[in-house]
Amino acid sequence: MRASICTALVLILGAMGLGACATAEQWTEIHKHPTWFASNAHLGFSWRNQGEAPRVSRKDQRLAAAENWWGDPVIVRPEQIFEN
Repeated sequence: MRASICTALVLILGAMGLGACATAEQWTEIHKHPTWFASNAHLGFSWRNQGEAPRVSRKDQRLAAAENWWGDPVIVRPEQIFEN
């Protein structure tokens, strides 16, 4: 019983914490899709590009186009794109 209450509390607090991470505009975009990210590659790309200097590869570009990634665009100049 005690474990169930603790588990429920953790889940509720986690959901509240995640809810505070997005703006109303971002929530509108998120609700247009069945998941937060189009794929694991999309998740990895978003995680990797949270800082100031984006890291974008040709493979990222191909996957984004093929999987129709959504969210805020990461803008880079052609010379910033690396091959992999």
